[in-house]
Amino acid sequence: MKVVSLFSGAGGLDLGFKMAGHDIIWANDLYGDAVETYRKNIGDHIVCEDISNISSDDVPDCDIIIGGFPCQGFSVANTKRHIDDERNELYKQLIRIITAKKPKFFLAENVKGLTNLAKGEVFKMILQDFSDIGYKVKYKILNAADYGVPQTRQRVIIVGVRNDVDWEYQYPAPTHDSKGNNGLPLWVSVSDAMAPIPDPDEPNDLPNHTYSKYKLNINGYLGHRLLNPDKPAPTVTARGDSKGGVVIHPHPNGQRRMSCRELAAVQSFPLDYEFSGNNSSVYRQIGNAVPPLLGYAVANVFNQYGGDKNA
Repeated sequence: MKVVSLFSGAGGLDLGFKMAGHDIIWANDLYGDAVETYRKNIGDHIVCEDISNISSDDVPDCDIIIGGFPCQGFSVANTKRHIDDERNELYKQLIRIITAKKPKFFLAENVKGLTNLAKGEVFKMILQDFSDIGYKVKYKILNAADYGVPQTRQRVIIVGVRNDVDWEYQYPAPTHDSKGNNGLPLWVSVSDAMAPIPDPDEPNDLPNHTYSKYKLNINGYLGHRLLNPDKPAPTVTARGDSKGGVVIHPHPNGQRRMSCRELAAVQSFPLDYEFSGNNSSVYRQIGNAVPPLLGYAVANVFNQYGGDKNA
């Protein structure tokens, strides 16, 4: 399928779609370091520009539009919030582009918490907005650990199928299980993910294998909790600041923070995926990304679509 990607970031979701065999023909993001990362690893088809400044005429026709739309506009619970709220500008842009291009499908990813804002009223509004522009809409909360990602990252995946397309999206079955039930392999642990990665303080040629010296104080709070090396990591976040005070998981040895390379492995990025920018920027890009293996799982389902006479 021909894919247009919005809010692409460093390219985690796009890499998953590429792994599933799809063709990403156009992408967009505003964050310069992430765009440079994308160009290094995925392609030159990404445009670094505010999406609100881009005419829909400049976005190519496609089969599917994908993206994890930023949800800052929905961060304050308000049952009267509407699509016209100026704080929802980026969400409005996603609706604008989908409305203009009318792809057969769209796939949007977001934090699990989006489903609970204002007792679910905000999420209900979002689903209705997608439905109103001509799509059959469904959603499901998926745990990345169920798809081979060494991280218990839960995200809501919203999928839309254009009303005239005679096909139903079925969410991917898990490939891994926390207890190894149903004949599935166990969740991938942090130790498994880091096994091929050398000590960053020893000579090595891995890209981005440096770590923040931000003080580690094991106290049970976010970014200061010991990790169980035999289990997946907790959710990787993008919290922190540009001066290095990032909220990054400690290494399982409890002696330092994970390097950028190690954190990327916890997000299931390949070891040769090279990120641009300083450590804080790279940590932020990794924390904001969709794990490529989760991207692959949800993208691979579209390979079951064989076309229909109305599409």
